[in-house]
Amino acid sequence: MNISVDGIFTILNKTIDILLVWLIFYYILKVIKDNVKLTLIFKGILFLVVLKIISDWFGFKTVGMLLEYIVMWGPLAIIVIFQPEIRAALEQLGRSQLLGRHKVLTVDERERLVYEIVNAMDQLRKGRIGALIVIERDISLSDYIEKAKKIYGDLSADLLVSLFFPNNPLHDGGVIIQGDRISCAGAVFPTSNNLKGNKRLGTRHRAALGISEETDAIVLVVSEETGRLSIALKGELFYNLSIDDVRMTLIDELKPKQETEFEEEIDEEEIYEENK
Repeated sequence: MNISVDGIFTILNKTIDILLVWLIFYYILKVIKDNVKLTLIFKGILFLVVLKIISDWFGFKTVGMLLEYIVMWGPLAIIVIFQPEIRAALEQLGRSQLLGRHKVLTVDERERLVYEIVNAMDQLRKGRIGALIVIERDISLSDYIEKAKKIYGDLSADLLVSLFFPNNPLHDGGVIIQGDRISCAGAVFPTSNNLKGNKRLGTRHRAALGISEETDAIVLVVSEETGRLSIALKGELFYNLSIDDVRMTLIDELKPKQETEFEEEIDEEEIYEENK
């Protein structure tokens, strides 16, 4: 069967069109997944859709009518009520990187990165020196770096400790790490308004939660009052961790996805061989 040039062009055009639509949906879902507040909004919308389907199925007219009003005016209400979250999501989409710098590190570089950070946090907790360390992943932190004091120095435990030393003018802000380099110090982050969090948490912990809600960064905190270690990930704070907990979390979170999947396949094969 012969296909004309116009037919080939039409097929190619429609294929690209479908791929672009799927790409848009992929990035929208990725942004929603990485943003805690948008995830809650998405779950709420999904609940209303399911409720609408159930009401139509069972013939609940009153509930159906109320849901029709919600569907009619809901988009406008969402834009007005959740304007800050929508703006943050669009900014996050603009900051997204196809390849985060942590993904191009070699195994040795990642091991050194974890070693230096863990060593620094161990010294900071023993000295009761407060610290806020943010490790960039797929979502760029360039907006915060631009407003902070630029460092662009090789990562080392001594440099991290010195940046948070009480007499250092930059000790109150946060340090941002890109790849295996310290990009800046004295960075200021938005504080979280999450009511589920402990109200006794200090400014550092609230800032850690805030930046973890907006990005996929790994955020490390050392309490100045107690010396306790915490990690904020995806809007959740893991408080009072041991130094080994911090080490293992960093190792797991900094692994490229392909490497993690490969290790899972090996583990499954080992379990299968053991059960034979």
